[in-house]
Amino acid sequence: MRLVFAGTPEVAVPALDALIASDRHEVVAVVTRPDAPAGRGRKLVASPVAERAEEEGIEVLKPVKPRDEDFLARLREIAPDCCPVVAYGALLPQTALDIPAKGWVNLHFSLLPAWRGAAPVQHAVLAGDEVTGASTFQIEKGLDSGPVYGVLTEEVRPTDTSGDLLTRLAFAGAGLLVATMDGIEDGTLTPVPQPAEGISLAPKIEVEDAKVDWSAPALRVDRVIRGCAPAPGAWTVFRGERLKLMSATAVAGHTELALAPGELAVTKKAVYVGTGSHPVELVWVQPQGKKPMKAADWARGVRIEAGERLGD
Repeated sequence: MRLVFAGTPEVAVPALDALIASDRHEVVAVVTRPDAPAGRGRKLVASPVAERAEEEGIEVLKPVKPRDEDFLARLREIAPDCCPVVAYGALLPQTALDIPAKGWVNLHFSLLPAWRGAAPVQHAVLAGDEVTGASTFQIEKGLDSGPVYGVLTEEVRPTDTSGDLLTRLAFAGAGLLVATMDGIEDGTLTPVPQPAEGISLAPKIEVEDAKVDWSAPALRVDRVIRGCAPAPGAWTVFRGERLKLMSATAVAGHTELALAPGELAVTKKAVYVGTGSHPVELVWVQPQGKKPMKAADWARGVRIEAGERLGD
């Protein structure tokens, strides 16, 4: 089939690579978000998908909005058979959905109908799911509600951050998306409507959602830190400034540490924080305006005093 691939961030690149490598399909163009400011200089930078497509000499379309008439006209000229999508980041209007003969097919990183929305992997970690996965489905007007072509499952490991899990799903999902394109092309795949039960939503995790509540049990604190890594990053407050929490470990065995929620205890090699249950050990932190560092190095630098706490 002639394909127009839609995607934007790094997580979409494995799927684009897999489709380019396929001997059954041709990626004739890519749709991605417009160049965005990045870095300290805030210079405009092309998306990872745009950069990869340009390396391959593939036409790149960057509509400000997918309903822009110039974009729709060009898409009609290209006349794709199907448009596979991975993390494109914009709502597709019906006028765009109607152009490819075999529709738009999204690779979504959850087992639908669970975790419909922008942040399925983060919500799976936050909820403590033991298994998640990826689904390919036909895009329709509703939020991730279209009929499903195929799924794969992936174990959520006890130490997974959302970044770890998303990386694995991106590569495994790339194979699922190619297999879905193959099945659509040869007519062996028919999408199945999603069940009406088991629907859960996964809205974008905002910065305020990533603030750690030290009165919560250690298990919840651990999930928030892992689920919000690498973005937006779990955080707390220390001496009036924001402290980003990049990784931590629950330490149920340290029952001798009787710490109040948020209270700090420092040894030569470790930094412990009290929670609503047992303490957690901070592993990596990032003070405001500084680079990430080991928590023990941070604690030595700030010279934590007895009884000091994290949080408001």
